Amino acid sequence: MPHLMLKDLPRYECLLDAAREFPDLDPSATEAFLHLLRTGDEAFRVAEVQLAEHDITHGRFGVLMALWGNCQREGREVPLSPAEIADRTGVTRATVTGLIDTLERAGLVARTPHSDDRRMTSVALTPRGEVVVKNILPAHFRQMAWLMSPLDEAERKTLVALLTKVLGRAAERPAITDELEPAAPRT
Repeated sequence: MPHLMLKDLPRYECLLDAAREFPDLDPSATEAFLHLLRTGDEAFRVAEVQLAEHDITHGRFGVLMALWGNCQREGREVPLSPAEIADRTGVTRATVTGLIDTLERAGLVARTPHSDDRRMTSVALTPRGEVVVKNILPAHFRQMAWLMSPLDEAERKTLVALLTKVLGRAAERPAITDELEPAAPRT
């Protein structure tokens, strides 16, 4: 589901007109923000189509990648707790539980009792799960390279630097809307 429900973005001139009515509207910031959302939606769609060819969703792929990436960093099989998977994938623990359930039914991951605390479980890729990840990744990497191919190396580095700035700014904003002060009404 797209985050931006606009396929055709407003022209800059329209944003300038809107800024006359809404002085807080910064036309260039709004234009950049809308393009960021629209591009993100399209990049997500491209990846979603590629993953669907392997009968997998973004959420399930995220769990598989968290587990596979953990093995790659450690150089050996190191299971993760569902809470660690939730933290690494940026989704709620309840969502991760559902994703793990689905992946376990498909034989791609296995739950085992935690080695230190029997009340907890650890999750690891099964051999079948590792094969699935290794089958998905080449096409996934080709898709990323294809999508980014209009940019040369310097442009990619600039894009990463710019997006990192925006990401840092977004991280400054509290996640819970109750923590935000409501805007003062205009008179």
